[in-house]
Amino acid sequence: MTKQDFKKRMEQGILILDGATGSNLLKAGMPKGVCTEQWIADHPKPLMELQKAYVEAGSDIIYAPTFLANPISLAGHGLEAETARLNETLVGISKEAAQGRALVAGDLTTTGKLMEPLGEMSYEALYDAYREQISCLVRSGVDLLVAETMMAADETMVILDAAASLCDLPVLCSLTMEADGSLFFGGNIYEAAEILEAAGADAVGLNCSVGPDQLEAVIAGIRERVSIPVMAKPNAGMPKITETGEAVYSMNASDFGLHMKALAKAGACILGGCCGTDPAYIRALKEAVAS
Repeated sequence: MTKQDFKKRMEQGILILDGATGSNLLKAGMPKGVCTEQWIADHPKPLMELQKAYVEAGSDIIYAPTFLANPISLAGHGLEAETARLNETLVGISKEAAQGRALVAGDLTTTGKLMEPLGEMSYEALYDAYREQISCLVRSGVDLLVAETMMAADETMVILDAAASLCDLPVLCSLTMEADGSLFFGGNIYEAAEILEAAGADAVGLNCSVGPDQLEAVIAGIRERVSIPVMAKPNAGMPKITETGEAVYSMNASDFGLHMKALAKAGACILGGCCGTDPAYIRALKEAVAS
């Protein structure tokens, strides 16, 4: 899919994303603290079943589980030399799950390290790391790229630069933030959205963060500031942590769907779910916006 193809697709109406991956894999038996990407490569069945269920529920796009499969993040598990193998394996699993019924996005995220001058991570080091991962994703045949759970505009711009040097795939950018729109590494979602559109993003918005019931004003504010599609992939409300350390989210699938319909009315046209959601939430979302 080229950037022009993506623009034409958006003229047809709302795109539905998938829901959570990590929280559902934990329920399926993935141990806490492991390298998620390596675990999925070794145990593909739970991810395959989950993504097939998302497609059945109505997802137009599923995210390949390449979230932290960049060499900087993989180095924390001693797996930086496995960057190509992991990205190619994980994209292959998602493409098999999609069976051509949904687009497969190559998923990228923050390294969690502040960029210079606020931190020690240089532009060059990030650029090289993201370029290595994106080259693997392109070679594996993803339909588009998603930079998600980003904490600041500057690191997201590095992803846009790296992608532009390699391909013409659409790049969707979503940041995580506080309920008031402030970003965790400084600045706010509104300024970031404008900056990222100018840098070449094909869509911009938010994911994770809070529940959709707290985001109507934020989505409307982003919509006022950009001309590209706005995306929303929030959590299933706010979590409560149990005595065993499990996060239990407060919003059921039906309510999630209704609140996501409100976000669509506020200006979001690429919609999905993050932490605490599962295929039932995506089905409720699909039905709510269709009505």
